[in-house]
Order: sequence, then structure tokens, then C-alpha cells
Amino acid sequence: MSENFEAKKVIVEEIKEKLSKAKSVTFVDYNALTVEEDTQMRREYKKNGAEYKVYKNKLLLLALGELGINGAEKYLHGTTAVAFSYDDEVGGAKVTCQTAEKTQKLTVKFGILNGNLVESKDIEALAKLPSKEVLVAKLLGTLNGPISALARVLIAPVQGLAIALNAVAEQK
Repeated sequence: MSENFEAKKVIVEEIKEKLSKAKSVTFVDYNALTVEEDTQMRREYKKNGAEYKVYKNKLLLLALGELGINGAEKYLHGTTAVAFSYDDEVGGAKVTCQTAEKTQKLTVKFGILNGNLVESKDIEALAKLPSKEVLVAKLLGTLNGPISALARVLIAPVQGLAIALNAVAEQK
């Protein structure tokens, strides 16, 4: 076997490992990005716990096929880069969609979420979700609301009694 074939096998294994570790994956067409825009986007990916890498379509198809993810053939043409989101599902998609909106040069092809192939519109919807921290804060606020209300209701009679006793004490 040739060295080239062995090198490609190593790359396919690398792609499979990254696909398996990632919580979400976004495939993009990056054709018109400048080097400066690309560098800035890569920094943003890194800040958000994601990785951005360019692979050949044929190697991506091989890796996806070996993982049992089918249907990508219709999307993998032209230039393709992949954003692997490791920390949460939203990070990579958010950076991709923000860059696409800002530069008007990046196009989302499709994505993978929970091992399933999803359309570009699903990735764009995912990118609009608030971050994990914001969602947790909202959940905690929602859970804390009824407990706070219960505490106010339970303390109201005692507070009313204290106000009444204070008023009586001031009259004397």
C-alpha cells in the first residue's frame, strides 16, 4: 500500500474520532473568506470550545460512512470546512452563523447533532439558542420563583403581627 493511502487512512480515523467526541458538528462552505476573517473565526471557535478544520470531501464521506451517518453525499461538494463543537451543542453553530451573518461569505451546508444529520436551517435554529449558562440561569430563576413566593406568603402573617405590635408600642 502506498504512503498516500496510509496517510488518508490516518486522516479518516482522525475525522471519525473528532466526530465521535463532538456534541455537534457544522459543515460549511468557506470559499470566499479572507485570511483575516478565517483567523478571527478560528479564535472565536477556540473561545467557544470548538475546533475548525478543512478536510477533503471524499475523506469526510468515508469517515461519515464508517460511522453509519448517511445522506451527506448531496451536501459535500465544493470547499468544505468542519466545526466540531466539544463543550456544548450551541458553541460552534453560534460562531459559524455569526460569521456567516457578519461576512456574508460563509454558508452552512448541514450539520450533525446527536449522531443525526440535520439541515442547515436546524443548525441556524440551534445557533439562536442562548448559551448553556443563560439557560441554566433561567431554569434556576424559574425554580426559585415558587419557593420565594411561598416564603413571602409564610412570612406575611409574622410580618403583619410585627407591624401591628410596633404600631401598638408607638401609641403608648
